[in-house]
Amino acid sequence: MLGAGKSGVESARFLAARGAVVALHDRKPVEEWSDAAKALKSESGVGLMSDDIPSWLLDQIDLVVISPGVPTNTIPARYVDRKDGEVIGEVELAYRFMKGRIVGITGSNGKTTTTALIGELLKNAGIPTQVGGNIGTPLLSLAETSTEDGWTVAELSSFQLETIKDFRANVAICLNVTPNHLDRYEGFQDYAAAKHRIFMNQTAEDVAILNADSEVTASWASGLKANVVMFSVQQELEHGLFLRGRELVCRANGKERVLTTRDDIFLRGLHNVENALAALAAGLACGADPESMRETVREFKGVEHRIEFSGEISGVKFYNDSKATSVDATLKALEALSESDGQIVLILGGRGKNAPYAPLIPLIESHVRTLVLIGEDADNIQEQLRGTATVERAGTMDDAVAIAFRHADPGDSVLLAPACASFDMFRSFEERGGVFKAAVKRLSEPPALAGGTNAA
Repeated sequence: MLGAGKSGVESARFLAARGAVVALHDRKPVEEWSDAAKALKSESGVGLMSDDIPSWLLDQIDLVVISPGVPTNTIPARYVDRKDGEVIGEVELAYRFMKGRIVGITGSNGKTTTTALIGELLKNAGIPTQVGGNIGTPLLSLAETSTEDGWTVAELSSFQLETIKDFRANVAICLNVTPNHLDRYEGFQDYAAAKHRIFMNQTAEDVAILNADSEVTASWASGLKANVVMFSVQQELEHGLFLRGRELVCRANGKERVLTTRDDIFLRGLHNVENALAALAAGLACGADPESMRETVREFKGVEHRIEFSGEISGVKFYNDSKATSVDATLKALEALSESDGQIVLILGGRGKNAPYAPLIPLIESHVRTLVLIGEDADNIQEQLRGTATVERAGTMDDAVAIAFRHADPGDSVLLAPACASFDMFRSFEERGGVFKAAVKRLSEPPALAGGTNAA
């Protein structure tokens, strides 16, 4: 088992419980592993390894289960694959034990929001549903609770899709494909090809949901075996779901129905209308009642770390979009907040992904008052965005929040949308978002009086 993160720990525990002899490997020293990972040795008899895997062990491996964060060209995977062993990921392993049907969601942006919304749409329609995958709960942990009459809604990253073989989503969605993870892939086409794998095992009995406004995904429609349903916020479709004025419309077989309106969607931004259209298309494909779905859309408040309102201080609103780990995600967050009257103070930076920051320039020039840069890629960002807005640098998130607040006027928004991964300063984007929110909270608290309650 390569990688001692959540999916690696779950896979090791799952396989050991079924009689497999399991070794869990990670490049980090064992002392730095999570408690759950270290406990596997005593709980399940799993071997723990952090050094190079010896050749005698390589020769005995029948199966490599590779975590999403581990490149597939790593030596154990290449070696075992060449000697007729099998190399798969946790998603493929889960699929082999999964009952019922699957909705799979991928895309460069919007996966988590759409996955969570689909889960709510189905549950509230009375359909047995569980949600997992890249959204945080390893898919493998849902295998035992899956039922023949139920649906598993799975968020799937490109890394996870690289290692599927037989995995089949009865309803498969690709929301969009924009440059991301170019630090891992040879180029954009390789990244897009990984996303496309979500459709590879579908049949004519299945449904593929695609974004008609994305050049990449729209081009895939004619080559799929599944029944294709398109969605669009830019054009009316002869068959599919689309935005017309303020209405979200479904048109099929010459008939149309208004499913909900943009005013019913709590989440900000046109990209969240896209997410809602895709989710509604999935709900219809799974048999959810349209009236039930309309009520669910109205009640859905989104997920943490996605343009999450985090407080207001002296007329300045703070938004946590730590999940904006790509340039395109940051672009969508800026577009969403640009609908407000005030300007934006944008906190950018982290571990870059070799994607250009130039697409941000028009919105920065028109709507951003100040850039506050953090993390490893700050120098690169400053160079690429030179002259677009005032630039400040911060060494910590607390400093970044304080600096951003100083530069904001009443009516402005402070937005954390880093366009970068978090791993230079934090363990995850969740931790980064949590630290941001804690910093906002501290900033809003009145300073304590020196000397305590007895001070004169």
